[in-house]
Amino acid sequence: MGAFESLSQSVVALPLLLASLMATTLTCERLWFWNRISKRQQKLVRAVLESYAQQPQAAIARLKKHTDLPIARIFLAAVTLPEATPEEFRLALESTAQGELPLLKRFSTAFNTIVGIAPLLGLLGTILGLMQALASLDLGTGDSDRALNVVSGIGEALITTAIGLAIAILTLIFANFFQGLYRRQRAFIQEAGGQLELLYRQQHRQQSPLHDRPDRPDP
Repeated sequence: MGAFESLSQSVVALPLLLASLMATTLTCERLWFWNRISKRQQKLVRAVLESYAQQPQAAIARLKKHTDLPIARIFLAAVTLPEATPEEFRLALESTAQGELPLLKRFSTAFNTIVGIAPLLGLLGTILGLMQALASLDLGTGDSDRALNVVSGIGEALITTAIGLAIAILTLIFANFFQGLYRRQRAFIQEAGGQLELLYRQQHRQQSPLHDRPDRPDP
């Protein structure tokens, strides 16, 4: 019996296949997501920050054209808040950013589950294969051909462990890569949000009645 034929007959073959397909699908989705964000958000944020101080309505219109980006939704929640104080503006930025974090961390639990369960499924398949191979061994007969078949069966049983480890290792590499992208994105949101808040505070200070009130003459 060949190695792949033995794997196909293993009870863990289907779970391992499902784990590999799920890991591949989720990895492709995350790669597409982060590639789409990285190509557009830097240019958008730069343009919005440059135009917001002088033309806030133009900046808002630009943000509304990119509402599929998390950073655009975060900015819009703050800049469209009517007559907001600087504290309310900051709160809108922070609360909306917190709401966007689950989207940035999407599928992290699934990746961790695959990394943890794939080696265990492979080990389970190996143990079941060893049990089946050793059960067919009759030490009293001294049949060398049967002994060779048992050794071959043990080698084939180890394939499930190797496949499970391979799935876990590849998934872990991509999971850590996406985790790094998430951390950089979170830092970028904090930096861009701070710059937008600073612009708003400057604008709010210029429009404040206290700023326009004439100085009281000295007695």
